[in-house]
Amino acid sequence: MVLGLLVLTYPLLWGLALQLHSAVTGSYVPGTDSIAFVSCLNEQIARDIARAIMDKRLAAYVNILPQSSALYFWKGELEESTEILLQLVKTRTSKIGELSNYVRSIHPFEMPEIISLPIDQGNPVYLKWIEENVPRH
Repeated sequence: MVLGLLVLTYPLLWGLALQLHSAVTGSYVPGTDSIAFVSCLNEQIARDIARAIMDKRLAAYVNILPQSSALYFWKGELEESTEILLQLVKTRTSKIGELSNYVRSIHPFEMPEIISLPIDQGNPVYLKWIEENVPRH
């Protein structure tokens, strides 16, 4: 039973140990921050969603990339369209769920693309800046 409890709590304890190490040494814990990708129909929608994300302080920085072509399957059919990508929505990993829920609530697509990847490493000063500009709670 004790072994089972240790196995179940290991991820939590390891996460706490990493946070403590980071607090003591000032080092970055891989995966603390993430980059999210959100596709939009046009530039105005992209700007509106980016502004809404920033107003809610769900990200420290949002890039809006120019129009691109996209191929995808939708309801069994191959579709082709142009879209704008809110690429590199830089935020805390702990905010990805809230960011995703919020974007889905305001996005005009029935099923918007919202994908995130954890940041493993980077400029420590920049990563600290992300954390300073996106509140934990």
